[in-house]
Amino acid sequence: MSKPLIIRTDELDDESASWVSQHADLAHVEVDSPEFQKFADEAAGLLVRTATTVDEALLERMPRLKVVGRGGVGIDNIDVGACQARGVRVVYTPEASTQAVVEYTLAAMLDMVRPRIVLDEPVDRTEWASLRAEIVGFHQLNELSIGILGMGRIGSRLAGALGSLGCTMNYCDLREIPAQDRHGATPLPIEGLFAESDVISIHVDGRSANRRLVNESLLQNASSSLLLVNTSRGRVIAEDDLADWLQANPLAAVLLDVQEQEPPDPANPLWELDNCFIAPHLASRTRTSLANMGRVVQDVVAVIQDEQPTWQADPSDPALA
Repeated sequence: MSKPLIIRTDELDDESASWVSQHADLAHVEVDSPEFQKFADEAAGLLVRTATTVDEALLERMPRLKVVGRGGVGIDNIDVGACQARGVRVVYTPEASTQAVVEYTLAAMLDMVRPRIVLDEPVDRTEWASLRAEIVGFHQLNELSIGILGMGRIGSRLAGALGSLGCTMNYCDLREIPAQDRHGATPLPIEGLFAESDVISIHVDGRSANRRLVNESLLQNASSSLLLVNTSRGRVIAEDDLADWLQANPLAAVLLDVQEQEPPDPANPLWELDNCFIAPHLASRTRTSLANMGRVVQDVVAVIQDEQPTWQADPSDPALA
């Protein structure tokens, strides 16, 4: 018997590609390629990352599709309801990048509070002393009040790491978090989180209710020296409001690892601000994390073989609303 056909439209690590090729014919072709349709007519599986949008129009082109595999945590780019209506299951890797994102976020916070340089050439004693006098952090991380917006897998693990450093933490989440899972963080409403935090890290999902969640009304109550890190979804921040607020508060600083549009439009006013740092969506980019994401192939093959996958998206999950 011939192997089933699986299309991958985005990157896939070599180990996962090798594994899936033992169970299926694997075609690497982009959706907008002229070659896509000749594979789409026969494909039983579709492997995507962030760049591919799986909507009704794409599903219409894939009549034999049984499963969509998203190598990653969020599935905002997949219309799970439309897939369900067609009998197409959606599998993903919700735990793949937790550690990577936590490490990246913690590093970003430390970058903001502990300025440092490295020397690329010898300096004399006078310059050495001058640099030591100039490069001084105003605060240690454990002296600041840290807010965590979203206490899911990543937010909770970040709280554990910050707690071990002796940090004071508050959090805001839609769910009631058991005391033993808070790592010493205190629950606050979102308005209180912004009003009382020196540093805020955002870890919320991409549900429609979270679009422009961080906007003018929240920012106007924040500290004028707030340090803000977003490694969740670009759409959760109203970028126009953020640009105005950063311009009015030059002591504040923001690191955006994710943006509403990637890459951001050259006309985006955030580019012009010295206190806004834009990164090219790097938080999950470790070899281990990418390999973890690639293992979605195992669930894709499981569905094709009429077996139960480990991680299947639930259309009733409010995060998909």
